[in-house]
Amino acid sequence: MFRGVIFDMDGVLVDNRDAHFNAFKVFCSRYGFECSDEALLPLFGKGNDEILPGILPREFIEEKGMERLSEEKEEIYRELIARTIAPADGLVEFLKEIRSHGILTAVGSSGPSVNVNFVLEKCGIADQFDAIANGDMVDHAKPDPAIFRLAARLLGLPAGDCVVIEDSFAGFEAANKAGTKLIGIATTYPIEKLREGKTDMLIHSFRELDYGKVAALWE
Repeated sequence: MFRGVIFDMDGVLVDNRDAHFNAFKVFCSRYGFECSDEALLPLFGKGNDEILPGILPREFIEEKGMERLSEEKEEIYRELIARTIAPADGLVEFLKEIRSHGILTAVGSSGPSVNVNFVLEKCGIADQFDAIANGDMVDHAKPDPAIFRLAARLLGLPAGDCVVIEDSFAGFEAANKAGTKLIGIATTYPIEKLREGKTDMLIHSFRELDYGKVAALWE
């Protein structure tokens, strides 16, 4: 039974992949390291505790501290995204429609609370969500299912009554493990690439979605 929608944030609520990539590049350059899109793309959707070891030497992280480095990178990201931030195409209309049918909505993001709150407030959509689950609230980031299980629990719903909307393969794996339905959105990856993952539906943008199409996933 269709009762809730859980939205990933990065690449779903906002099309911000490039802002994150640019932030990592600025961050790495400060310390004399190189960072490429090719290195970052397979890590997108995961938490900084998994991304940073993928692009920085272990000794450097141990010296500076994971928490400090993560906070610095996210400060750079917020500075960059603040110039262009906007809700994803068709998102606001989709949120209002499903909520008019009594569907509950939640954010399920591996990002820290400061980033989630920043995005929701800057986009003017904070009041469109009944619950927020962020990376500060779980011990393990995606592809672990903890964030989506928590989001469903905060909505007071079983995971099986929820659909997750995700853009990354780490998010796909997390949603499948959590037992939700899953819609993949082609913002971070082209839709042909997303076909490699296990989803119930693929879309290019929220313009392709409405209440009826999502509810039909349970038929």
